Amino acid sequence: MNPIEFQEKFPSLNLPEINPRLSLREGKFWIFDQIRKKDLVLTPEEWVRQHWIHFLVDHHSFPKGLISTEKGLIYNRLQKRTDILIRNHEGVPYVLVECKAPHIPINQKTLEQASMYHYQLKSNFLILSNGFSHIILRYEAGQNQFHQEKNIPSPPKGD
Repeated sequence: MNPIEFQEKFPSLNLPEINPRLSLREGKFWIFDQIRKKDLVLTPEEWVRQHWIHFLVDHHSFPKGLISTEKGLIYNRLQKRTDILIRNHEGVPYVLVECKAPHIPINQKTLEQASMYHYQLKSNFLILSNGFSHIILRYEAGQNQFHQEKNIPSPPKGD
């Protein structure tokens, strides 16, 4: 893949630039994931996920130890995976980030998919992103509804 093809597949996003550790093996690009501490095949969705991880850790001081990626959950007897899940210090889901490839629009279908995950996890915040468009929602349990926010939530408070 030449640099132009790489840029088309993995464009600059509407998130702070990162300096990822990339490698080329088996004819594929790999990216180091600082949460799982291993190289992963670089896909457009992984590109967005890694930008979000760096953004949350480096720019918003979310502790790495509270972040998990691609954790499984069961929804309607189907195995699903969350993109990024941040728990608070008590282990309760706090922020759920659903990442899409840059060419996938953030629309009603995306919201419905993320809402399925949220239904199981009941996180305080839900973020939808394709790297260009970002929607930040705060869940109000008492009203059983989301409210759109303008800012990234603060990291959970420790004891």
